[in-house]
Formats: sequence, C-alpha cells, structure tokens
Amino acid sequence: MAGQGWGAARGAAACLVACLLALTGCAVPEPPDPAAREIQTLLDRHARAVLTRDEAAYAVALDPSLASAALKELDQLAEVPLASWAYRVEHVDRRGGDRATVRAELTYRVEGYDPGPVTTPRVLDLTERDGRWYVTADRPGEGAAQQLWQQGEVEAVRGRRSLVLGVGQPEESLKAIAAEADRAVPAVSAAWPSPWARRVVVLVPASLDAMGGLLGAPAASYRGIAAVTTGEVGGGPDAPADRVIVNPEAYGVLGDFGRRIVLTHEATHVATRTATSAATPVWLSEGFADWVAYRGTGRTAAQAAPELRRAVRAGDLPAVLPDDKGFTFGGDGDALARAYESGWLACTLIAERWGEAKLIAFYRAVGAHPGREGAVEKALHEVLGTTPESFTADWRAFLRERLG
Repeated sequence: MAGQGWGAARGAAACLVACLLALTGCAVPEPPDPAAREIQTLLDRHARAVLTRDEAAYAVALDPSLASAALKELDQLAEVPLASWAYRVEHVDRRGGDRATVRAELTYRVEGYDPGPVTTPRVLDLTERDGRWYVTADRPGEGAAQQLWQQGEVEAVRGRRSLVLGVGQPEESLKAIAAEADRAVPAVSAAWPSPWARRVVVLVPASLDAMGGLLGAPAASYRGIAAVTTGEVGGGPDAPADRVIVNPEAYGVLGDFGRRIVLTHEATHVATRTATSAATPVWLSEGFADWVAYRGTGRTAAQAAPELRRAVRAGDLPAVLPDDKGFTFGGDGDALARAYESGWLACTLIAERWGEAKLIAFYRAVGAHPGREGAVEKALHEVLGTTPESFTADWRAFLRERLG
C-alpha cells in the first residue's frame, strides 16, 4: 500500500507540474546549440596559436578569404610580449545552417605588466564546411576601441620601468619616451608611497587619428592633448595595467620639461588608480597628478598656471572649484587649462598648509567613499578638519596670493 500510495502521489505531482507548465507557458529549455561548443574549441586552439606564434596552426581556423589579413595582423603582434590570450564565446547567432556570427570576449595580458587581463569585445563571422567551422571575419565589438597591432606593425622598446609599444614611429623616438617614462616612475613613487606596480605601458600610435582609434573616440577631441591614461577606475590588485597613450603630434612639439611633466602626470594616474573611484572628482585626480608632476621642479604658480593667472589678474577669480564638465576635451582650450590649473593649486594648497601626507590621506579618503555625494565633504572634515565653504574660501585666497 505504501509503495502504491507513493507512486500515485508521484504521478499526481507529475500531472500537476505538467498542468502548471501548460498554464504558465513554461517549456523545457532546448539543449544548447552544439555549434557554440565547437566554435569555442576552435577559438581556444586559435588563441594557443597566437601565444606560440604558430602561423600554421593559426591559419587552420581561417577561411582563405581572411587568411592573408589575419596572418599579417599576427605578424604585427609579434613584438608584443604576451602572457595570455583567450576568447570566451558569449553568444552565437546562426544565420542559416552553415553560417554564424559570434559575440566573444577577447582577453590578454602583457607579460610582466598586466596583473589582470585586458578585455575587449570582438565580433566574428564563421562559416561551416565539411563539418568544420572557419573564421571569415574578426572585428571589434560595438563601441570597442582598436588594438595597437591592428594599426600596423608594433615595435617594442623595453625600459627599466617601462614598456613602450609604437606603430609608425622611429625607434629613437620610442627609446626617448621609454627613458622619460623610466624617470617618471621613481618621481611618482617618491610622492605616492603607497604600493603600486612601479612600471608603465606606453602606446605610441602613428597619428592623432590613430590615437582616436585606440580610444574609441573622435580624434578631434584629443587635439592638443599630449597624452591620456586609460584604465579601470578603482580596479583591485588583479585589474589590468593602465595604458598611457601618447598623441605623437602634441607630444612631439613639447620641450624636454613639458615631456617630463606629461609622462609624470600620466604615471601618477597609473599609480593612484586603485585609490581613485567614482567618488573622486576630476579636479582632485587631475590636480593631484599635476601636483606630483610639478613637485620639486621649482616652477612657480605664475609659471605653471598662466591661463588662471590671466583670469585672476583680469578680475575673473573663480567662485568654486571646477566640476567634471570643465575637464571635457575638445572644447574651449583656455577653459580646460584653467580647470587643470585650479585643481593643481587646490592640491598644492593642501600640501603646503596641511602637509603632503595629509594630501595623500585626503585623496585616499575621497576615493574610499561609497559614492560621489558627500565624499569631499567627509574627507575635508575628517582628514583636514575643515569644511567645503572654508576650503573654497582658502583656495580663492591662495589664488589671489599666488596669481594676483
């Protein structure tokens, strides 16, 4: 009886489940498309061939229509010291029985520089012939930036504390940038005693337009900007290393001192990345980077902040520190310069009045706050013992004193 009762109950339960599925429109999920597994396996072999520089194995996955261009790109990548290279299939869209478009994630690490992988989306077209898949196209995902080796043959120059990767640049220029980056790293470490990688990766594209391609943004936005740093804000210890991207046109017209300031500024962004978050206002992150860059150079405020000096002397003393919009590239160049100079002088004020250790503590406290709202106010109170109103008044008086 007990067994029959259990069997009857099990049958009733099964009937109930079937009825519920019918009522709710639920259905047993279809088994995964075997093509996804097959394509992942193919891309795994493809990735191993990239790491081992095995052209023959790399070509096995390629359709003849793509082989020439893909093998050329593999050659252009030859000098990049790779520690890892992998694809992860995210979605397969079958287009007929023998064609598919794949959204995938490409991850790679540069040996000795990237603690975590750089990630970029890719879209691949594939076709199936005689039971095997072949890649017919491989392009950046929507909104994704180009990679340097997609712009031409990469030349690598290793410094003591830097790796400079360039396309279409004289070797001597890349060596000079590596030497300047090598000087920047200890300068940053002296000002920022917190642990950081103490090495930088610098990318030098062939032109301003190529720089825009690496950033996935209009090149015109960066006209006149000598370099920028890309990275993951608030990244942990496994976050990939930042990339300092040099604008060869703007950087090339700078003198030795200007190049020193630019690369020290950008190396500071690399060093402070884990302490920088969405809570950090741009005036603080950019002002701190300029403070490190000018630290110990002997440059006066009048020399380092000429645009802000002109404004102050004309009676146009800023009422408040610049908001993030004031640092937008591609707009009014003089206004952008004043925003940077304002942030630098705010950090200089903190370093001179409260001390360098307090400036560093203030920076870290702001970045550690859970969000932008209240971050600066809390750090001003807890680290510097002041208020936003008092600090703004002190900063405006400091501008009058140094620039008036």
